[in-house]
Amino acid sequence: MSERIRITDYHAPELDVYARLREVQLLNRHEPQKGIFIAESPRVIERALDAGCVPLSFLSEEKYVEKEAKELLKRCGDIPVYTAEMEVLVQITGYKLTRGMLCAMRRPPLLKAEEICAGARRVAVLENVVNPTNIGAIFRSAAALNIDAVLLTSDCSDPLYRRSVRVSMGTVFQVPWAWLDGKDAWPGEGVTLLHRLGFCTAAMALTDDAIALDDPCLREKEKLAVVLGTEGEGLAADTMAECDYRVRIPMARGVDSLNVAAASAVAFWELGKY
Repeated sequence: MSERIRITDYHAPELDVYARLREVQLLNRHEPQKGIFIAESPRVIERALDAGCVPLSFLSEEKYVEKEAKELLKRCGDIPVYTAEMEVLVQITGYKLTRGMLCAMRRPPLLKAEEICAGARRVAVLENVVNPTNIGAIFRSAAALNIDAVLLTSDCSDPLYRRSVRVSMGTVFQVPWAWLDGKDAWPGEGVTLLHRLGFCTAAMALTDDAIALDDPCLREKEKLAVVLGTEGEGLAADTMAECDYRVRIPMARGVDSLNVAAASAVAFWELGKY
C-alpha cells in the first residue's frame, strides 16, 4: 500500500523534485542511470507507465486520489503518494493542471541510433532544435503521422524535459528516439550510418535546388530520413551538402518557411503515407 502524505506547504522538502530541481539536475548527466523526469497529467503518466518507465513518487490534487488517479496508483506499486490542494500545484506548474497529477519517474535507458532504425521505414532527424515546445510538438506529429523513430543531434533539447513531455502528450514514450553523438556524430558519421542502413536522406531546406515535398521520387523511397534544422537558421550547410535531397514545402502568399514543428507535421503527413 502506498504511503499517503498530505502536503500543505509549497516549500515542503518532499516537493523539491517537482518544484525546485532544475532540468539539468533531474537529468544527472554524470550518472544518467539515476536521472529523473517529471510526467504531468493522467494521459502522459499512463503512456510513460505503458512504456515501462519506473515511478518514484506521485503528486496529486487531493480530490483525485480516489478517483482518476486510483487506477494509475495501482500500477505504481509502493511509492510515496503526495496529495495537495490545487493552490499548491499551481505554484509548482505555474498553471492549473486538468485533473492535477504529476509523477516523478526514473529515466529509461538510452537507446542507440542503429537499433531504433533497424526496422524503420521513415525516421526524423532533428538538428539542433533547442526549444522544448518544438521538440514535444514534433514528437506528437511523428507519433500521429507514421514516423517510426526520431534521431536528435547533441545540441537538441532533451525530449524528457518536462515541457517537451507535456507538449508531446506522452508520445515521447511511444516513438523510439536516440542521440546522434559519439561515433554517430552528426552529420558525417550520422549520415553514413543512415546510408548504411538503407535510408535516403531528405533535408528540409530553402535552397535553389530543393525539390517539392510531393515530388514522386520521394514517394518511391523504401526508407527515408527527414532532416529538420534548428529554429530560425535551419540546417547547416554541410548537412545539406551531405543529404541526398534538399526538399521544400510549397508556399503561398509570399511566405518562405514554417516553424520547424509545423514544417515537421506537413512533411510527416506527406512522406509518412508511403
